[in-house]
Amino acid sequence: MLPGSIQISGETLSGAEIRDICESLRENSVRLLSLRGCQLSERDFGHVCRGVAESRSLAQLNLNLGIVSNINRVKQLAEALKTNRSVQSLFLHGSPLTDAGLALLNPALSIHPSLVALDLGDCMLGDEGINLICGLLPPDGAKSGLKELTLSANPGITSKGWGRLAIAVAHSSQLRVLNLDYNPLGDQVAGMLAVAVASSRTLEVLDLEGTGLTNHSAQTLLDMVENYPTALRTLILAENNISPELQQQISDLLSEGEEEEETEAHEVTAREKNPWICQNNSSSQMVLMTSGLGDSLLAETEM
Repeated sequence: MLPGSIQISGETLSGAEIRDICESLRENSVRLLSLRGCQLSERDFGHVCRGVAESRSLAQLNLNLGIVSNINRVKQLAEALKTNRSVQSLFLHGSPLTDAGLALLNPALSIHPSLVALDLGDCMLGDEGINLICGLLPPDGAKSGLKELTLSANPGITSKGWGRLAIAVAHSSQLRVLNLDYNPLGDQVAGMLAVAVASSRTLEVLDLEGTGLTNHSAQTLLDMVENYPTALRTLILAENNISPELQQQISDLLSEGEEEEETEAHEVTAREKNPWICQNNSSSQMVLMTSGLGDSLLAETEM
């Protein structure tokens, strides 16, 4: 286990175990709390939420696989997040939130000062939920926003909702990782996303695994990667009806872009170490290009 982490999967938690967890949260000795697929009473869930509210050390909270199982729990979690100031990553994958639950949670997410990664995969969301999520992707950098967003396996979202998300992604000043795997997107939505990626200055990872794409949308994505300078470094297209040749072409182009940036970065580093290196062209300009997520989030050690 990571230092300062509590990770429990698929267990029925006793009152004594909950008390120990809450004590650790109050003592600010926990950075990662994962209760993936565990069973706990309504009362004990409330205790955990109060511990989360009081913690100043908790950076990652994993309540995947049905922990947040009803509206009452959503309300308690929302209240905890309104007080908490430290959580950076929130995982609710496999929770039956629906749009109504997300509407209750959204005010706390919108004002949280540290939240940068959110997993709402398989949460039974629809277009109304997408409208709320778009508000977490601010366009102008005036306030902090999500850097990582997971919306896997939410088949209730229509092409209209995905179009709305594509617009938000195109203008987001923060988003770097977007996971949309196992949604029935199809070629039309993939085309919208290609435009969003071409417009985005920050998106580095896009997961479209198992989203019903064909060679038609793959060709559009290939044209985008080939002809437009983007921040994209990883595009996942597995489990789609796309030829291996097209997938390889896209992968090669993305690899070439990354290698070029690494070469330029190394050249700049060399010049910084030896400022007396002469330039062949006295009027040339030195441009430093950087990529990557910078300070990484705590690693998620289990789904």
